[in-house]
Amino acid sequence: MRIAVYRLLFLAGLIALWWLASTMVTRNLVPSPWATVEAAQRLIAEGRLLTALGDSLSIYLGGYAIAILVGVPLGLIMGTIKPLGKTLEIFVYALSATPRVAFIPLIIVFLGLGPQAKILIIFLGAVMPILINTYAGALNSDQELVEMARSVGAKQKRIFTQIMLPGAVPFIIVGLRVGATIGLINTVVAELYTAVKGLGGLLAIYGNTFRMAEYFVIVLTLALIGVLVTEALRFVEVRLGRWRRSEVTI
Repeated sequence: MRIAVYRLLFLAGLIALWWLASTMVTRNLVPSPWATVEAAQRLIAEGRLLTALGDSLSIYLGGYAIAILVGVPLGLIMGTIKPLGKTLEIFVYALSATPRVAFIPLIIVFLGLGPQAKILIIFLGAVMPILINTYAGALNSDQELVEMARSVGAKQKRIFTQIMLPGAVPFIIVGLRVGATIGLINTVVAELYTAVKGLGGLLAIYGNTFRMAEYFVIVLTLALIGVLVTEALRFVEVRLGRWRRSEVTI
């Protein structure tokens, strides 16, 4: 409760600084908070904001879900089968260090400008942190506990489900959080580079025409999506934390 009050006070301070900045520079660059609220009401009344939000969320959640389905199992397999992990890790790190923007021309050539191309761009951005953190979590499992389980005759499946997987959960959650953030950024990038649509498309249109009140509405909407996804993952982390404590019982 106390943290919630602190957050509200901090938010009030940010809005006050925003209002102060809007009075010190021309309104064409920094709109006032009230002008931004009015712009949000117009965009909602015209249906533009909700339509763009639906377009962006559909491709964002699609690409992010595929990244989870690929990144978590592959990271666990690499961490469990160590020769395979050592073989693949250098290629994973090389791909992680490569800017995903470099792949966009190729993706457009092969998949066009449709939703498939956008989902692939989001997937490429989100999957790397999920995969690398899951791999690190599997490698950092408690080896003393693993050896003790083996010494009492525990099977590999039980060791994996009750020691390695629960131990990797905090790393997986960190990967999911970072992947969610990068996936959201890549959503905007994908909408800017391919068919101009969704929140990224509105961002380009309002930015190019200096309609800064509408532009701020889109930026704040993206920030709100990031907060909601992060808080949802925090809820999942708490629930999985209880599961971890109940599973490590060997």
